[in-house]
Amino acid sequence: MRMLLAALIAVLTAQVTFAADTPVYELRIYTCEPGKLEALDSRFRDHTMRIFEKHGMKNVGYWHPIEGDMAGNTLVYVLEHASRDAAKASWDAFRNDPEWKKVAAESREAHGKILAKSPESVYFATTDYSPVVAAPHADKLAELRIYTTHEGKLDALHARFRDHTDAIFKTHGMQALAYWKPLDAPKSENVMYYILEHADRDASKASWKAFGSDPVWKAAFAESTKDGRLLSERPVAIFMKPTDYSPKQ
Repeated sequence: MRMLLAALIAVLTAQVTFAADTPVYELRIYTCEPGKLEALDSRFRDHTMRIFEKHGMKNVGYWHPIEGDMAGNTLVYVLEHASRDAAKASWDAFRNDPEWKKVAAESREAHGKILAKSPESVYFATTDYSPVVAAPHADKLAELRIYTTHEGKLDALHARFRDHTDAIFKTHGMQALAYWKPLDAPKSENVMYYILEHADRDASKASWKAFGSDPVWKAAFAESTKDGRLLSERPVAIFMKPTDYSPKQ
């Protein structure tokens, strides 16, 4: 009995340790005033990324959307933090860093107001079926996709991706950089995010067309939706190219 109890305690301790050591990811989206994206890029390229790293924030990837209202005025990036508490400590240290304060003041003096609104930020954990999160490939087009489910359908969506969708993506030339689940309500209740990579825009169109016609996908979709559709709205898709200063594979 004592041996069984000791083993159980060891397992629970290991699970707690794993959870504490699991990285947290943060997606941030910056929307610039007209004509100010280059100034924002210069600040990240020359200063911000290095200061992030100084305070324990790992730069994963930086992208510019290439289509629609976000093209030409938006920066999308992903940071990795050791934990949620570490993220808070790192941001506090960053905002109070004398070097950052000097950089921000000089940027305002030179360029005026750069951001059109407050940055958007979402914290994630990776799903159990996500690949290890890595920097984007330099020559690939990224596609950020956001899915919103009907109430109570998020687990079924993750099951479909885990058991079917990711494998079918790969057969049609689409490789995921990561699959994420938001940590905070309300998005944690019905939203998932992921990033795919494509050779280019034409390749993405061909891959999605082949995916939609794949009999294996059709069967998986039919089975997963026999009790009703999983998604409450059309997926959001944002096509992006890595910036010149993004970490890359």
